Amino acid sequence: MGHTFNSIEEILKDIKSGKVVIVIDDESRENEGDLVMAASFADKEKINFMAKFGRGLICVPMANCRLKELGLHPMLNATPSDNPDLEDKFQTAWRISVDARYGVTTGISASDRAHTIKVLLDYKTKPQD
Repeated sequence: MGHTFNSIEEILKDIKSGKVVIVIDDESRENEGDLVMAASFADKEKINFMAKFGRGLICVPMANCRLKELGLHPMLNATPSDNPDLEDKFQTAWRISVDARYGVTTGISASDRAHTIKVLLDYKTKPQD
């Protein structure tokens, strides 16, 4: 059975309208699909959908300058080191995981995760938030 893929323009239109889309990477990489949405549309329903059906990490891509402003340091070395256990073979720029300091309970609920994303998006947010 063949697969039908949407054009980049169609996907961007869907993302801009708040839809969750599946983006598939190359067979030579992880050969998987990632659920992607604009963070500004993150709410508890969409985060719950991603957690339930994606069954993986929920990540918030951010510009490197903003990561530095918030003090979000790398989780692993993205470049080769003397210790292969501290390397990421795909050189993914993973950062430490975070929860918002205020407005959440345990940080794990879909509502807490959506709130943390909103806090990360707010340029008034400081590292202590």
